[in-house]
Amino acid sequence: MTSYPLPILVERFFTDCLANQMDASANTVDSYRRSFVLLLKFARDRLGREPTDMLVTDIDAELVGGFLDHIETGRGNTARSRNTRLTAVRSFFNFVAINEPGLLHHCQQVLALPAKRYEKPVLSYLESEEIEAVLAAPNLATWYGRRDRTILHVFVQTGLRISELIGLDCGDVDLGTGAHVSCRGKGRKKRRTPLRKDTVESLRGWLEERDGVADRPVFVSNRNDRLSRDAVERIVRKYVVLASKDCPTLRGKKISPHCLRHTAAMTLRHRGIGGTAIALYLGHESVSTTSIYLHADMKLKEEVLERTKPIDAPCGRYRPGDTLLAFLEDL
Repeated sequence: MTSYPLPILVERFFTDCLANQMDASANTVDSYRRSFVLLLKFARDRLGREPTDMLVTDIDAELVGGFLDHIETGRGNTARSRNTRLTAVRSFFNFVAINEPGLLHHCQQVLALPAKRYEKPVLSYLESEEIEAVLAAPNLATWYGRRDRTILHVFVQTGLRISELIGLDCGDVDLGTGAHVSCRGKGRKKRRTPLRKDTVESLRGWLEERDGVADRPVFVSNRNDRLSRDAVERIVRKYVVLASKDCPTLRGKKISPHCLRHTAAMTLRHRGIGGTAIALYLGHESVSTTSIYLHADMKLKEEVLERTKPIDAPCGRYRPGDTLLAFLEDL
């Protein structure tokens, strides 16, 4: 009976399929890598064997289903995170099914696992007073305070994704005429985002202090390494907590870097910018994606409500007279 060692196929999946055939982005590879680290640790605890000793058949539908439940219950992640992990597992078993026909039935059982439906949460973003409070929170007397304020400034004005922000190099920032930042966004799309004067001043001061060459990252840690996603998330949470002392509406709010992206979009929405322009500004694949900002815009709904006028008519149901009833009954 043919055995199918798991390590060989996992290695081929990442190095040949993702890197060479699909030319997947670094973000996709990293997301899949983290998913498999979690899956293999779960399988090791469940099966009592190290991942290097496992076969592909050890990762069956029952084990994957248990892993997905563990993501939600054991790790406390959302159903959306659960589905993200399932996407990585499905991609791997699609690869296995194509390259190892003998495992087709086994792969089909795993691929049949459904994604979980979930309720979409209310869009979270900062109001203007909250933006000012968060931007005022960093201590500009310190090096990391000036760095962090620049990060927050870029987030709330440009609406960059966290991967786009940490991927910025000094050469991607142009502070001359037509100041802008250039980034490589989701789906390998390159775009330029213009900068306001206040953001230009913030970036100019930071880059002068940074004194970095074109191919070095704009935002670095105290070890001069490029910031990680986790580090940026901690920075945002830190200043939201600090700002909440002077801005009570921030208390209890869960603000992430992506919420700052929503903040940039809602700022444009409140100033009357249409969905097409917002999609272009944020680098969305489809204009329909910006509909979430219409649904979240209470000011727009209040304007609609103000334009409505109550109907001046008596209450009750319409009842026809006897003559009409007789006519209808005789038809």
